[in-house]
Amino acid sequence: MAERVDFWFDPICPFAYATSRWILEVEKVRDIEVHWNVMSLGVLNEDKNPAPTEDEDVLARWIPARTSTAVAETAPEKLGEFYAAVGYDIHVNGHRDFEAASRRALAEIGLEDSLVDDAKTDKYDDAMRATHEEGISKVGQDVGTPILAFGGTAFFGPVITRVPTGEEAGKIFDGAVALASYPYFFELKRSRTERPTFD
Repeated sequence: MAERVDFWFDPICPFAYATSRWILEVEKVRDIEVHWNVMSLGVLNEDKNPAPTEDEDVLARWIPARTSTAVAETAPEKLGEFYAAVGYDIHVNGHRDFEAASRRALAEIGLEDSLVDDAKTDKYDDAMRATHEEGISKVGQDVGTPILAFGGTAFFGPVITRVPTGEEAGKIFDGAVALASYPYFFELKRSRTERPTFD
């Protein structure tokens, strides 16, 4: 039976999007099954920023995660498709109008764009905060997105800037599994010298 891998994301994070494309490559070469979960950088950083009701730019950054939550609540089987579509529009096509990107992604996967209207309110915030907290509770508050959980453990990352494919993707996953299996392993880090690129 395939091993479950839970993946927490906020669609506006380019590093999470790169990692999400990698884990889908891993799914092709390792016996895993990815389950998508929403987290919110807005929630994570809300003590540092104005509330979405107070600032239009802040609201805009909340819309993709809120829309993802609306999809998860109304058509959960479409969450991965929505993330793929909105992530591609934002990070590959470079569209920074998050509301428009969310509407296009919903149309692409056959869902009503009224979910974006809901995302401009706090309608799904309780659900978003619950799934966000589920992910953060596994790794602690001093991280961001993505979060991966498998085999009884979880970690922030891996943070990558290029998307490996085939057996290379599988080998990186094997390394992550090996590190995660050691209960006293916590962190491996170096400074980033580039942002994600998608060829």
